[in-house]
Formats: sequence, structure tokens, C-alpha cells
Amino acid sequence: MKIEEFEVETWMTDHETHCQYNLTETCVSSLSLNDLQQYVEEDIASSIMSMTMDYGPIVGSIRLKQAILSLYQTGSADNVTITHGAINANELVMISLLEPGDHIISLFPSYQQMYDFPKSLGCDVSLIHLSEEKDWMPTIDDFKKVMKSHTKMICLNSPNNPTGTTIPLELMQDIITLAKENDCYILCDEIYRGVNTKTQQLSPSFSDYYEKAIVTQSLSKVFSFAGLRLGWIKGPKDVIDLINYRRDYHIISSGPLDDYLACLVLENKDKILKRSLTICQTTKQILRDWLDNEPRVSCVIPDEGTVCFLKYDVDMPSAEFCEKLQEETGIFFVPGVTFGVENHLRFGFTHDEKEVKEGLTLFSKWLRQFD
Repeated sequence: MKIEEFEVETWMTDHETHCQYNLTETCVSSLSLNDLQQYVEEDIASSIMSMTMDYGPIVGSIRLKQAILSLYQTGSADNVTITHGAINANELVMISLLEPGDHIISLFPSYQQMYDFPKSLGCDVSLIHLSEEKDWMPTIDDFKKVMKSHTKMICLNSPNNPTGTTIPLELMQDIITLAKENDCYILCDEIYRGVNTKTQQLSPSFSDYYEKAIVTQSLSKVFSFAGLRLGWIKGPKDVIDLINYRRDYHIISSGPLDDYLACLVLENKDKILKRSLTICQTTKQILRDWLDNEPRVSCVIPDEGTVCFLKYDVDMPSAEFCEKLQEETGIFFVPGVTFGVENHLRFGFTHDEKEVKEGLTLFSKWLRQFD
């Protein structure tokens, strides 16, 4: 098995631990267990200290599965299994369903796992290239043009990383109709679902509208608990059964501690998502105000998700741009080249107001050298 370097993850690993202003983070400001305790009545510390550290429920407790199902309109416990984050969830779906020679469709730019991992499995991959001029939004004709008789799966990330683009319900339904006509799966990584600053409601999930849709999510982004490494897959029972059969070779279980804490997070999701929504709303407004006064940067600001894709007007490759910016100011961005798009930077709506304002003000001062 040969696989391409996961460029965005490599960049994050190499740069995120030595910056002063992290303006590219995807996870809404992380919470502690002390923070979580403020949302729940039971004594978390006491429960943890008395917990037996065995493997725990192998495919997730019923309590956890019911908490996960509260995020959707359909499904039962048989439609859910637990994973080590959404990245493991995506991997388990792909290795369980895809074979060499299968054709898959994905978007570009998007999370690299959604197209390069299938390539490593020997799949034929067709990419739909998104256009900033069209607000990074695909059309159903884009999908029809690349659909083939042996298309096995449409791999999506909605809301998208790095653009924040969310596929609206009307387009979702068109994609589902196309998938039905060709009897193919839809895999959608919905890890950024839950912070729609326009509707302030959960956006539609593919899994509630199509019997062959498989969706993944985790506690990392909008739930502010990336450290739990708790994710899940929701899909058809036969697919979940197949994944559970394969998972014994990969993760066994997520353990009782993560299972228990994930229950508490999801059972108090309304309070946690309200906090995340407020942070994202505040940061978006800060960014809008800053863009109004910064001639060298523009952006399509999405309604949902925790990230967007800034475009900068400087004649410098994005990797060099980000290295120079971080070295001279302490401002950390992920460069667009890690997503295959130059002259762009991933920006996150995830940190506190003070850090974002200070970082953007310093960024503008740094940009003045190019005037």
C-alpha cells in the first residue's frame, strides 16, 4: 500500500506547537473536564475514579449510541458504531467497502483523506474542482459529468475543509437521486456539522435521506473535545455490521472512559453547541470587519463549519508565505498548497475574540510591506 503524504496534517504537526496566534485551528476552543462538569449534575471525577478500565462496550454503549442518534432524524442503535475520531471512521468505511478498480467521486479542494486514501486502495478517483467564483459550490451537472457505470462511492466533506462550503438540501437531494440511479454509496464526513450561524439549527444529514448514505462525525470540531478521540459512523445496518467485523483488526474498542465522557458531551450538546455557535458568530463578524479594511485579502465566508479559505494578493507561494509570516509575527496559518490551491490560507472561527483581533491586526501590519 502506497499513500501520499497527508500534507495538511504534516503542516499542523510541524508548526502548531510554536506559534503565538493560531488563526487556522479547526476545533472550537477546547473544553476541559472541569468545564464539562459545569454542564452536568453527576460527579464526573467520582464516576471516573470508580470505573473499571477494561475494554468497555466494544462497538459503543447503547447510551452513547442513543446520544449520537439525537443528532439525526432517523436510525436505531444498529445503524451506529464507534471509532477513534472521524478520521478512523472514514478509513473504516473505505477499507470495508472499496476495492481496487472501484470508481469514486470526490471534491477538490477538500480533506485529502477523501480522495487520496481511496487511491491508495487502488480506486479510480474523479475530482470535481470547486471554483471560488462560484462560492466553492459544486452543481449536480458536475457530478453527472464524472459519474461512471462502476462508480462505487461519492466521497464528500460537508461542511468542507478548507472552504466551509455546505451542500444545501436541494443539491443533496439531487446527488442522492443520481446515486440511486447508479446504485452507489454516499460517504459524507460531517465533522463540521452543528454550527450554522445562519439557521442556528442542525443542517440536514445525508443519512436521513438516503438508505445507502454513510456519515461520519466526532467530538473534535464543534463539540470542543478533540482529546477524547471519539468518533462514529452512521449508516445502513449491513454496512455497520461489515465495519464491526473489520474493526477487530484495527481498534477493538474506544474504551469505557471515552464512551462515558462522550455520553456526557452529547447529552449536553445543546449547551456546548450554543457556546460553539457564539464563538463562530463572533469570529466571523471580526473577520468581516477586518476584510472590509484589508485590501490584500478576500474570502467567501460560509454559513456553517469552523473554517474558511482566505485568498491573499501577494506574489509568494503559500508555504513560503506562511513560514515567513509565522517566523516574523508568530501567526500560524495552514497554507493553501496543502490543499492543492495556491495563494490561500485556512482560517478558523474557533478561538477567543482577543486572540483573533490581535492576530489579524498584526497580520495587516505585516502585509503593509507588500504595498
